[in-house]
Amino acid sequence: MAEQRFATAMVALDALHAEDPRIERDADGADQPYELLYARRMSGWLARLRPQAGETLRLAVRAQHLKRWEVPRDSYAMDRFGYHAWRTDLKKRQGQMAADVLSEAGYDEKSCERVAALVRKENLKSDDETRALEDAACLVFLQDYYTSFAGEHDDDRVITILRKTLRKMSPLGHRMAGEIVLKGRPKALLEQAVAAETH
Repeated sequence: MAEQRFATAMVALDALHAEDPRIERDADGADQPYELLYARRMSGWLARLRPQAGETLRLAVRAQHLKRWEVPRDSYAMDRFGYHAWRTDLKKRQGQMAADVLSEAGYDEKSCERVAALVRKENLKSDDETRALEDAACLVFLQDYYTSFAGEHDDDRVITILRKTLRKMSPLGHRMAGEIVLKGRPKALLEQAVAAETH
């Protein structure tokens, strides 16, 4: 019964991700909805970070960015205040949507609220599971999106973002980040960011 409930929730989350009209090509050359591919990458990193992760953490990780494309960044003011408002509202929205999916799959209120809190990244500094979720998000960024991001911004901007990313990661996340193969300028900038954070 519990396994069926978990499977039902995962299928429902992926069905929502699959509605993303944006398409990205995966490592095997197959086209996938952007957010569905992102969700699968999140789950892949969590499996490495926490092989024994419980259901609520696995579901929260899979629910990251749930229907995020429906609330574009430019629907908020294009300044720092607007960015933070956008991020805050997204986390609340995505957390509630994830809780609704779980409720429909048969999870109790406590489990639904726990997943929503994880999606909102509450208590990042003190909650071990929230930190694992954040590690997964940072590792997905570094492995799959960072090189492209670096190509679109100057060195100072890239190093600033990398330093902020590194500060959010646990020691385990840092060790796993060291296993990601980077080349050229992206590798050099990451090394500079690491050096800046360790001095």
